[in-house]
Amino acid sequence: MVADRLYLDHAATTPVIAAARAAVAHGFERWANPSSPHAPGRAARAALEDARRRIAAALEWDGEVILTSGASEAIAIAIGRARADAVLMTTVEHDAVRRAGGREAYNIPVGDDGLVAADALTGRLGALGAASPLVAIQTVNSETGVIQPLDRLGAVVREAGGILFADASQSAGKLPLPDAQLIALSAHKLGGPPGIGALLVGDLALLEATGGQEQGYRAGTENLPGALGLAAALEAPHGWTQRADDLRAHCDAAIEAAGGDVVARNSPRFGGIASYRMPGVAASAQLIQFDMAGIAVSAGSACSSGTLKASHVLAAMGWHPEPAGEVIRVSFGPETTRADVYRFVDCWRRIAGKDA
Repeated sequence: MVADRLYLDHAATTPVIAAARAAVAHGFERWANPSSPHAPGRAARAALEDARRRIAAALEWDGEVILTSGASEAIAIAIGRARADAVLMTTVEHDAVRRAGGREAYNIPVGDDGLVAADALTGRLGALGAASPLVAIQTVNSETGVIQPLDRLGAVVREAGGILFADASQSAGKLPLPDAQLIALSAHKLGGPPGIGALLVGDLALLEATGGQEQGYRAGTENLPGALGLAAALEAPHGWTQRADDLRAHCDAAIEAAGGDVVARNSPRFGGIASYRMPGVAASAQLIQFDMAGIAVSAGSACSSGTLKASHVLAAMGWHPEPAGEVIRVSFGPETTRADVYRFVDCWRRIAGKDA
């Protein structure tokens, strides 16, 4: 094992920040069930509702906040219970969105830049002819970092009478929220604890209620410690995301100088995520060698990289299987430095057979 390990897989999960750990610990002291009518339960309820208000305020969200076990559950609620007569989604959505949409969901194509074109979306909506479709478009792709133009695409969805659902797992708390009626987010992507997330809802009438907690939209005892941790994580400063643009620019340039390829090089991308191809070296071999060198990276999104299956994201962007199988993902966090980037690049060059 390498003593000084370098973690560059923050898009999968990032360390829980100190403020969130303290908030979770405080929540454990209020162990009563927030749904209980006695005094301890009422105190827990008050703390839960305060956390909900803080979450909305930190995100500048004026709608409803349904607390969930994470982004995957928020996605399942949005897609499974929206009052819609059809579901459309882009071909680069996360596997959690693809699973929730099922085989009958209509796909919206992207170009080789990873972006959805407004005319392509208009065409799919027109061909579908649904009166109230749910359209799922992510904010930031978890593999490539590509940022979708949701301001333009959202206008197309609204004009067609649709409901825009945005998976903001990689962007919430880091970039401004999109103008969408339904938004999913996750705490552990931004320094909060695992096991908590939220579905932001512009109008509860958009969803079918099923009973239970969260105003009848999500059953299960409320996770007060997690809610407090999520609120604390969102309230923490996230200025590092601006610095990440500089880090990624240096990494992009160094990888290209060493003969590598930058995925979606000319597309608008979130600075904390980048994917690189090492020609002639399989991603699986790269991961092993990076790990032996003490550097944690991934291949594709974390929920699928354990199997190292072919990336549907790269396939949707027109990549052939062989070069797509040579791509790894690097993602930065609040503590990542330029020295970390160059340590990664030096290791990349050694694996690629270049001189460090």
